[in-house]
Amino acid sequence: MNITLKPEEEQLIQEKLKTGKYETAYDVIVDALSLLEERDTLSQEWLEETRKKVAVGIAQLNQGEGIDGEVVIARLREKLCQPGENQV
Repeated sequence: MNITLKPEEEQLIQEKLKTGKYETAYDVIVDALSLLEERDTLSQEWLEETRKKVAVGIAQLNQGEGIDGEVVIARLREKLCQPGENQV
């Protein structure tokens, strides 16, 4: 397989080689592909987890277990206004 890279992509590979972490351009590309695969896997896991949470939430709403939207907004505002708390 032959791949033509843009000059800025070649530059990035050369910069990675200069760090000494990689011996060849091939090593840089293999690491990049590995990171891409990891990102895709994490993204898919997040999507599946989110779908499950949404399904649970919908089931709870269907059973009348929901919280009024205004109450949720008020709680979020309180949380955001608390000093030292992590902001969403």
